[in-house]
Amino acid sequence: MSRHPLVVIVLAQLFGTSLWFSVNGVGLSLAADLGLTDVDLGRLTLAVQAGFILGALGLAASGLTDRFRASHLFAAASLAGALVNAGFVLAAPEPALALLLRFATGLCLAGIYPLGMKLVIGWTPKHTGAALAWLVGMLTLGTALPHLLRGATLGLPWQWPLLGASGLALAGGALVLALGDGPHLPPPGGRARMREGLAALRDARFRAVAGGYFGHCWELYAVWTLTPFLVGREIARLTASPALIPWLAFGVIALGAVGCVLGGRLSRRLGSLPVARGALVASGLICLVYPLLAEASPWLLLTLLGVWGLTVIADSPQFSALAAANAPRAHVGSTLAVMNAIGFSLTLPGIWLTTALWASQGPWAVWWLLPGPALGLWALRRSSPRDKPA
Repeated sequence: MSRHPLVVIVLAQLFGTSLWFSVNGVGLSLAADLGLTDVDLGRLTLAVQAGFILGALGLAASGLTDRFRASHLFAAASLAGALVNAGFVLAAPEPALALLLRFATGLCLAGIYPLGMKLVIGWTPKHTGAALAWLVGMLTLGTALPHLLRGATLGLPWQWPLLGASGLALAGGALVLALGDGPHLPPPGGRARMREGLAALRDARFRAVAGGYFGHCWELYAVWTLTPFLVGREIARLTASPALIPWLAFGVIALGAVGCVLGGRLSRRLGSLPVARGALVASGLICLVYPLLAEASPWLLLTLLGVWGLTVIADSPQFSALAAANAPRAHVGSTLAVMNAIGFSLTLPGIWLTTALWASQGPWAVWWLLPGPALGLWALRRSSPRDKPA
């Protein structure tokens, strides 16, 4: 298994992150069976994001990411996440308990995503941008996977795809536990704390990377949350079967995996910084023009959605690679956890605004996401971060 560590890690990431949007994948069924509204589904997504933020901050504050083996933390988080996600099957009719369990799912995901990045750095220190592109590509597929599971189980109870995601998370944890940590990380046992993770923000080059990543985060998860709504609007305009919605939503989000891999290949020739900037420009332009084309052909808008899905995540692995290259090597885990926590805190207003305004504004709600790409690009102009590890 250690002969192909990147394959093992990215598969584990795919399986583990299927928990993230597991409820969104069955959102239409929950609306029909339990009467949940778009706002209710938005709250469930916000609960996951809030849990992830608190979990990432907790990992950074406690120093667990640098004090214990990444593979052990990843496996434990996968097991806990699988159990909590399965518990939602019973708790869904109870709003308060459902929100609590989605929050707990986010806590568990904080032990999967950042630790997956650390495992990649530990096993493949060269061409980190390309390696992380595969990892974030699997996160993207993991995000899309619930829609695929729902499309494949239409006609069956909505509980099936949720339990399927829990089973995948268990498999992901087992894969990483069998693989172990890589040989290129400092041994565990340090006393890193949140202040070490925050210390990197004093460096202008790291702040530039973090600023670009924060702008990217404002846009990304709101786009993924809105994807079923945007697809459903065009399906309704085409008077096509609603059964197509989960399949097309999966396709739009899953295209991001292709964007990540293509961006990773480009980063080996051009470097991570130009790729990150280019993807941020492309997704920002689509965010700008999409509402202006709201009454154009549904086929055109579905195509534009596909391009958006391709570009909106392509910069994420490059920002992670740039962060790893500009962070203190002894505290990479804490630094990435802090950056993730701050970035994901910025997903909350984007998701809240767009889901709350969707009913009244429709596609025009996506204009509230424009500040993210714009401010991210502005931050990257202020400094020139290292594009390779020092």
